[in-house]
Amino acid sequence: MKTLLVCTSVSHGNTRRVAEAMAGVLHARVAAPEEVSAAEPAGYDLVGFGSGVFSQRMHPELLGYVRALPASSGRAFVFATSGLPELTLAPFTRPLVRLLEGKGFEVEGTFTCRAFDTWAPFQVIGGINRRRPDEADLTAARAFAEALGNGSTSTP
Repeated sequence: MKTLLVCTSVSHGNTRRVAEAMAGVLHARVAAPEEVSAAEPAGYDLVGFGSGVFSQRMHPELLGYVRALPASSGRAFVFATSGLPELTLAPFTRPLVRLLEGKGFEVEGTFTCRAFDTWAPFQVIGGINRRRPDEADLTAARAFAEALGNGSTSTP
């Protein structure tokens, strides 16, 4: 299965680490949005879209990239890292999932984990989640990727 992970990871490399853990299982290419043309995802069997979370939103660079994609009928998934937990009633992955579905992708699941965060209020104390994503997070990311590779859908 040919897999691409489009990943925006700007602050501490947290999301890139998760993407690389998944890529190891899926034998996937990991690239930033500016490294991938809008037409390229159509050539893959599965495409993952991920970023860190900023003010309860996925990174604007990734959202802009997805908005520029042509209609597709491919398989996709979303992944994110954040300092704070995802809200049950308003998950930060939902807008990206809806955007991808609007483009015609079949979104097979989402993966999120906590990560080191030095956003303004947390900078004063040196950040939160300093050791995350940790090995347990990366193991969970690999398990999520394994389920996708087996054709299962999963949303932890």
